[in-house]
Amino acid sequence: MIYKNSSRLKRSALAVALGVCFAGGVHAQSSVGSIFGDAAANGTVKIENLDTGTSREASADAAGRFSFSQLPPGRYRVTSGGVTREVQVKVGTGTSVSLASRAGDATTLDTVTVIGSGAINPIDVSSVESSTVFTQEQIQQLPVGRDITNVALLAPGTVRGDTGFGNLASFGGSSVAENGYYINGFDVTNIRNFISYADLPFDAIGEQQIKTGGYGAEYGRSLGGVINILTKRGTNEWKGGVSAYWSPSWGRESGKDVVNRDPADVAIGDTLFVYRSDNESEGLSYNIYGGGPIIKDKLFVFGLIEGRNNSSDTFGRTTSTHTSNNSPNAMLKLDWNITDNHLLEFTGIHNKSKTSYRDYNYTSGKYVGEHESLNAEYDVESGGNVYIGKYTGYLTDNFTLSLMAGRLESNDSYRTPETLPGGECPRAFDSRSNPGTTTYIGCWNQSQTFIRDPNWGPDKDTRDAYRIDGEWVLGDHHLRFGYDTEKFTSGHAGQVYTGGIYWRFYQVRANEIATGAFAGQPGRTVNGVLVGQGQNYARSWISQTTSGAYEVKNTAFYLEDSWQVTDNFLLYGGVRSEGFENLNALGDVFVKADNLIAPRVGFSWDVNGDSTFKVFGNAGRYYIPVAANTNIRASGGEVLIIDYYLTTGVDAANGVPTGLGAKIGPQAVNGSLDPPDSRTLAVADLEPMHQDEFIVGMQRQLNDAWTLGVRAISREVKSGMDDYCSHQPFVDWADDNGYTNFDPDSMAGCFLINPGRDIKIAMDVNGDGNYSIQTVPNSYLGMPKYQRTYHALEIFWERNAGDNWFLQGSYTFAKSKGNVEGYVNSTLEQDDAGLTQDFDHSRFEDGAYGYLPNDRRHSLKLFGSYKINDDWRVGANMLIQSGRPVNCNGYVPLGGLGIDASSLNAYGPSSFYCLDEDAKTFLSNRGQFGRTPWTKTFDVSLAYTPSWADKKLTLQVDVFNALNSQKVTEYYEVSESSRSTPTPEPNFLNDVNYQTPRSLRFTARYEF
Repeated sequence: MIYKNSSRLKRSALAVALGVCFAGGVHAQSSVGSIFGDAAANGTVKIENLDTGTSREASADAAGRFSFSQLPPGRYRVTSGGVTREVQVKVGTGTSVSLASRAGDATTLDTVTVIGSGAINPIDVSSVESSTVFTQEQIQQLPVGRDITNVALLAPGTVRGDTGFGNLASFGGSSVAENGYYINGFDVTNIRNFISYADLPFDAIGEQQIKTGGYGAEYGRSLGGVINILTKRGTNEWKGGVSAYWSPSWGRESGKDVVNRDPADVAIGDTLFVYRSDNESEGLSYNIYGGGPIIKDKLFVFGLIEGRNNSSDTFGRTTSTHTSNNSPNAMLKLDWNITDNHLLEFTGIHNKSKTSYRDYNYTSGKYVGEHESLNAEYDVESGGNVYIGKYTGYLTDNFTLSLMAGRLESNDSYRTPETLPGGECPRAFDSRSNPGTTTYIGCWNQSQTFIRDPNWGPDKDTRDAYRIDGEWVLGDHHLRFGYDTEKFTSGHAGQVYTGGIYWRFYQVRANEIATGAFAGQPGRTVNGVLVGQGQNYARSWISQTTSGAYEVKNTAFYLEDSWQVTDNFLLYGGVRSEGFENLNALGDVFVKADNLIAPRVGFSWDVNGDSTFKVFGNAGRYYIPVAANTNIRASGGEVLIIDYYLTTGVDAANGVPTGLGAKIGPQAVNGSLDPPDSRTLAVADLEPMHQDEFIVGMQRQLNDAWTLGVRAISREVKSGMDDYCSHQPFVDWADDNGYTNFDPDSMAGCFLINPGRDIKIAMDVNGDGNYSIQTVPNSYLGMPKYQRTYHALEIFWERNAGDNWFLQGSYTFAKSKGNVEGYVNSTLEQDDAGLTQDFDHSRFEDGAYGYLPNDRRHSLKLFGSYKINDDWRVGANMLIQSGRPVNCNGYVPLGGLGIDASSLNAYGPSSFYCLDEDAKTFLSNRGQFGRTPWTKTFDVSLAYTPSWADKKLTLQVDVFNALNSQKVTEYYEVSESSRSTPTPEPNFLNDVNYQTPRSLRFTARYEF
């Protein structure tokens, strides 16, 4: 790095080169950056993209200020008045450049080069966002997993979500289903349930930006964070490379088994509660890529093809699965500079994945890791294609316009063949020896629970989106405005249980005493009826859903102004107007919200006037749409019919009852195959879920090498949204108001509400088929308000790459509290975004207030790289984090529930009503049973880039969890093994999951 001339120039260059940011920017779309700064008053400023040859000119204003927005990230030369700077523009970030001639400055050509500096995030005084940017080169220097979540987890305020949802991050206390994902400015979030996104080959990533808060009015449809990917692109120099990444099975330590505490299971040889010690996995990714000018300075191409050869063997208590995946992926990027002022680009991504499965059953010799009988062979297809087109026009010196259109196509885990051998046999389990255990019987295939509609084909998700953005610089004001619209369509195949029915068989044990209404009598209370000792009985479930395609339509307008009030003080104001619309399979709208106003304000104070000391703050409101899964679950035909029968026995070969006798108690019918009236699917005054956020902080350059920052964050959900699935309160209200002909079956099985508010919904109160809006006070429901808050203090620091090493880190003290986690439920690993069971009935909210699953009180992150000499480099990544809260779950009590008792009887042990060791039910509180232990993870890497290969070859080994720390990350929180006979669960608080064992990854990369 070369610095010349005055200390003023040195400080300005460092301001560009250093910092851990609160950066990011009020910059058009999510795939560009900007350059701003000062020059001579009314002087001409020229920028030139050193990678593509495009150039632009603009005039500084009377105060000498200038700015260039909507710049493709890359290397730029900035010139004015004989002074030249070369800078690196990063995605979503404003780069400060000083070109003004002051006393002591040189008057001849002067260059300050910051290209290739180790700075990860410059202090961006033009921004009010919280953001971190990593380039591919910086990522390669760190021992970090090759996926965007692991990179995002380096940023302050992010924590890893529950493993039940895959590898996802929680931002600022939000659930993992509340984030936004973008590639080259196009939203690739899968809003079927918000827990997936369109992926791309990791080596195709040029830069990754992680927005953890405070983002401007351009962004919406997320309450957590934004992960923003910029792909690589071609330049005027032909470049390419090959790379391979190998994670061998022999380089992975064995996982830990968990001993079963249930004596009944142990007696039959089921000695392990969790079996993973024989699990194996191996991954190989190999890439070839290259790019350059098709026509110099005009037309550029970059392409990458990734091959894969991944396999795994996963062992369970009675089954095992072998998987293999060798699906290739690819990315193509085209850039056409029609002129210096008109740019056109196209991105195409192929991310289809086809994984082959072989499932095995154990017939003897469990836990030895041998496949004894092949149960099923099938393939699962997911992913698809992404197409993105964008035009950028620099129409005048102070007005820029961009247009974007994109399409996403993705299959949602489509399995072929759709029906496996045994599909004609009913699903059946035998629980006669112990109500809390299930033993497979019959001829059904354990690899298949449901049979899909054979006429439907894949469940496909499609997004078609369009947007327009404009920027207009008027004196001290930088105005931005835009509009975007998208239609997201999710297909869903109807399904039934294999064999059309699910049987479970029981026997009342000798000397068993009934509870509830028959307490003290010999026998068991089943569905409200006393069944005598020794009697066999069966429960049947018939579940069916209908096929359909469901649409979500989202629109948004935004307007924002970055006002440079003084040379040192920036004031930001913005407003976003959202519109959400959800339709059922018939095309009827059941959720419609227009003109949802989301204001954003903020300030940035460049205290010293040289981008070395920044004080900032912002406040904003953020909305999230209703997931497409809500359309499927709430507006589609869905029915569950539950019956109980006396039986004389079971045909274990076929899984059907023998001597089927009389029904026990009434039949329970939940839902219907007829789609509910669209007017009954949501309250009439539904307010989509939104959150308010406040951030204040500072960032300071301490010296030529170090920066330090601190920020305080407060978030609160102001109006939550979830579904409600109970009906007795409406029966009570109808009785109190004289509606004697009201039939609760005329209502939808579940419908969307804002918990804690009175219910305004269409009801057929007279039983004549005519619906009218009625208001049912919340006092009938007894539902608390949706509550979630997050408060945090983040301290973050960075040392630049001078003296051959850089270091970055953060410490976060945070509290995430409330009565609901958010769009998903980590405790139950329920991924029905916005349709969790949390508000299905008020009793699920009893005891629900407390510290939430993503609450990690303390997080210390530290990572960096050290260059030993010209050929060798080491890297490290450390995380020390406190544990998550631990709960106690049991069956919700059914007494006093009226008609809701039958539907809540189908729920598992998922409430905060807990069963103690004496089989007595008590109400626990969320998080009452302590926390999981602190975890410490230390990853290291060693890289060799030999001089004899002209620095084009890199050989690297990464060691993840080098100390092989195996702390518990999740306990079994179920306290009750059976509803029919309240029985304490012997495995309550037994271990479930641990830290991922130590593993190795080898890298070979050659660039030319």
